[in-house]
Amino acid sequence: MGSMIGNSRLLGALVLGALSTGAAAQARTLSADDYAKAERFLAYNTMPLVDHAVQRVHWLDDGRFWYVDHDASGDHYMLMDAASGKAAPAFDQAKLAAALGKATGKPVKADKLGVRDYSIAADGRLDVELGEKHYLCDLKAAEPGCGDKAALAKTGKEPGVLSPDKKSEAFIRDWNLWLRDVATGKETRLTTDGVENFGYATDNAGWKHTDNAILVWSPDSKQIATFQQDQRKTGDMYLVTTNVGHPKLEQWKYPLVGDKDITMIERVIIDVAAKKTLRLKMPPDQHRSTLCDDVSCGPDGGWDDVKWAPDGKTLAFVSTSRDHKHEWFRIADAKTGAVRTVFEEVVPTYYESGNGQVNWFYLPETHEAIWFSERNNWGNLYLYDLNTGKLKHAITTGEGNVTEVLKVDPKSRTLWFRGVGREQGVNPYYQQFYKVGLDGGKPTLLTPEAADHTVTLSPDGKLFVDAYSTTTTPPVTVLRSADDGHEVAQVAKADIGRLVANGWVAPVPFTVKGRDGKTDLYGVMFKPSHFDPKKKYPIVDYVYPGPQTGSVRGRSFLPSHGDNQALAELGFIVVAIDGMGTPWRSKAFHDAYFGNIIDNTLPDQVAGLKELGKRYPWIDLDRVGMWGHSGGGNATAGALFQYPDFFKVGWAESGNHDNRNYEDDWAEKWQGLLVVGKDGKSNYEDQANQNMAKNLKGHLMLVHGTMDDNVPPYQTLLVVDALIKANKNFDMLLIPNAHHGYGKDGTLYAMRRRWDYFVHNLAGNTPPPTFDFTMPKD
Repeated sequence: MGSMIGNSRLLGALVLGALSTGAAAQARTLSADDYAKAERFLAYNTMPLVDHAVQRVHWLDDGRFWYVDHDASGDHYMLMDAASGKAAPAFDQAKLAAALGKATGKPVKADKLGVRDYSIAADGRLDVELGEKHYLCDLKAAEPGCGDKAALAKTGKEPGVLSPDKKSEAFIRDWNLWLRDVATGKETRLTTDGVENFGYATDNAGWKHTDNAILVWSPDSKQIATFQQDQRKTGDMYLVTTNVGHPKLEQWKYPLVGDKDITMIERVIIDVAAKKTLRLKMPPDQHRSTLCDDVSCGPDGGWDDVKWAPDGKTLAFVSTSRDHKHEWFRIADAKTGAVRTVFEEVVPTYYESGNGQVNWFYLPETHEAIWFSERNNWGNLYLYDLNTGKLKHAITTGEGNVTEVLKVDPKSRTLWFRGVGREQGVNPYYQQFYKVGLDGGKPTLLTPEAADHTVTLSPDGKLFVDAYSTTTTPPVTVLRSADDGHEVAQVAKADIGRLVANGWVAPVPFTVKGRDGKTDLYGVMFKPSHFDPKKKYPIVDYVYPGPQTGSVRGRSFLPSHGDNQALAELGFIVVAIDGMGTPWRSKAFHDAYFGNIIDNTLPDQVAGLKELGKRYPWIDLDRVGMWGHSGGGNATAGALFQYPDFFKVGWAESGNHDNRNYEDDWAEKWQGLLVVGKDGKSNYEDQANQNMAKNLKGHLMLVHGTMDDNVPPYQTLLVVDALIKANKNFDMLLIPNAHHGYGKDGTLYAMRRRWDYFVHNLAGNTPPPTFDFTMPKD
């Protein structure tokens, strides 16, 4: 759901229920060596074998960027000069590894530094981000060394949001907003009336709750836009740890679908120097976003739907209704708090402002706003007049979606955006890069290759690094002009020679027709590297139904798509199909099962699998399995309940089986607000898996982490209760103290058990009695 992967603490595993008896005929017994051969296709074994696939591109300034290259000898941090197109080592990795080792007290390998980001401080030292910490490192000293940046500045432990001038950090303490001087560590309290569950800038959406401060600094670092979040009446969620002795209770605010009282925000502007709080003159707003279900969409926090004017005198923001159907574009006066609604948009299903980024922009100098809308069934950009609130004209038109606007230049009246589906004959999921004038006209394609393009723009917007690849072809990384797309320099060209020598085979992209018999669906197939077309293979469908993403893990090159290829090595065909109701295509495609979320793309999965079975005689449609995590766990259980004669085996992890028990902002966006009819039933009643559990015929394993604070484990227990009452056989695995992601040990254990489950129950074979994965410690 909201968060797919997380770290967790695993104390063991508790298995409830007996393993199913499996197929009557046991064709063969697999050995630990068979599993070891399959393990070779997991990411921790395949990714190190891809050479020169550029990672982590970061511009230091307009003329230089650093990146990580890789070959058989390890990772190489490189710095490229854009003017000359020449690259050289960014720093002495051996010296940095030694210095970081001393600072952390742990060995750091020069060829596997793990540096996430770095910049150059004013005094020439490297500002290095390693894990969750920043270090200042002097590699030019006689004895190179690093110091914990926070400790050096004598700062507190609370995570802060750095000001544009980089002199201050804003952070939360005791429900109030504080300021920390970066140089001296001096702390100043900015607000005083924050109280428990009515605090400033607090980050809690129920499924996601952190200590990050959600705010936006003004460009001059003198003001902060944030909110006071009111969750005093919001209901609580509870989990307890598994341990010897008294369990620890975890309790936090977690609003549910249909709750009368949910979390609201009161928008404020804080004058930093005066330490004064200005409350905007408007009623409390919903805790929502135009981009995602939560008010803050990025993995590192941030407040996407708030943008300052360059002079800091006004603030633009968008308010979203509880059901995501109504948007209001508003402007606030930063001195008086007066708020004006400029224009609004109402849609019948749900509004989104893009895919990957909020795509509206505030242009006060010309009294204009750029607005994203899918009003013509595709995601396009429109220009509005801020004085009248009227539409001036469309900036982009026609089919295909603008996904992310990466830069707007008001002076040249030009913007640059990533988009999909805009080029005839090109895979509609491939991201390409364009520029277009604010006054309209045909966009200029800057990335001509029919591939998926990952773009990193220079700060001044004149150049961009473009890494392009497909599911089957490794990436080429080049430096291009943002004016016309011409190639300035080649950065790297990936080499998969070592990967292929290790037995790797490329997955097979395919298309099938959807439930309507007309719509093209795109998927990827994984066959055993020892594939024999004379054999009949059971098929496993990996599923994530969305609606915010799909089953196919991206269209760029990946040496491993989860464990899809590894599972195929054990004698299966594995597929992933993006069904109707997932993003990137038309608005109608994405809306396919709005208000009927139990659909979960299952009609498309069944139609696609049947078409593949007719197309390929080596697919055995009498042995069909499915598995998925989170929304995929929901879909998997639903598949075995709704299509019990088609799906024979299912492995359902951490599913949100009844969205009345999930957080409000996700489910109410995709299913709508809870409405109770005259018969006393709500529009969520028929969307719950437990109400169909009596239909189970095949083998179903239910898996959940007992400390899952995203999709609480009670979701799975609702299904368990219904299965028991229906006297159905099933299997269950609870992972004590694991969250929504199971952590290293829990993930590996669940994967091994999942392989066993399909080998035994779907293929009719016997798995090895035990097997230990050998994931490297680093």
